[in-house]
Amino acid sequence: MLGKIAGMWWSRKTADQPDADKLIKSLDHGRLPKHVAIIMDGNGRWAGKRRLPRAFGHRAGVESLREIVKVCTELKIGVLTVYAFSTENWKRPQDEVDALMKLLVEYVNKELDELCAKGVRVNPVGRLEDLPANALAALEVAREKSRDNSCLVLNIGLNYGGRTEIVDAVQAIAVKVKAGEISAEDINEKLINDNLYTAGLPDPDLLIRPAGDFRLSNFLLWQLAYTEFWLTPVLWPDFGRVHFLQALLDFQQRERRFGGLKDS
Repeated sequence: MLGKIAGMWWSRKTADQPDADKLIKSLDHGRLPKHVAIIMDGNGRWAGKRRLPRAFGHRAGVESLREIVKVCTELKIGVLTVYAFSTENWKRPQDEVDALMKLLVEYVNKELDELCAKGVRVNPVGRLEDLPANALAALEVAREKSRDNSCLVLNIGLNYGGRTEIVDAVQAIAVKVKAGEISAEDINEKLINDNLYTAGLPDPDLLIRPAGDFRLSNFLLWQLAYTEFWLTPVLWPDFGRVHFLQALLDFQQRERRFGGLKDS
């Protein structure tokens, strides 16, 4: 039954391919975002509408992630950061948390060779030490095996929270101050950037949030200061290539001034 539903769902998504081809031709490939961030929201609601277990919604969401990673590599977008599991998600029912961790290990093990073939570097970000041992082991293998890939950096937010990231950065800087390596006067935006989980990467140009909510949900609070937002009511498992391309086209219509005035 579940397999049949999944097949029908995927057929609807792939049927949009002709529209995707038209959208790709409309893109200005010289003005694509260097870094796209996505809050992958709506998996549970997607499953609930179909009277399916929430875990099936998460599994369907993995298919959307696979498709978006593929598009990013085709378009040579350098960085994709996805919000997979927040520091607050531990409050969910234990069976759902267990299913998410199992799916994480399955995804990494199943997709790693293909990700490497596409030149994807897997970079998990968050307080990873709190993840289950098998998840940590799978992520470490993925990180090590893909470390030299340069087509796309795939940041996967796991046990991630924007506030905890800033706390961790401040604590790391405080240790250096206490050790006499730097002084308080040395603390500036660059130093904070250099101690974030995303150190060395550009800030996101575009944030995509599906599922109709209008909040950041503790995601990349420092990095999103001047990011363009694109919101859609489409639930993440229904989000596909066409939606992603629509977001890119809309992004290219934005005028980004970063607090400055428009040229006269």
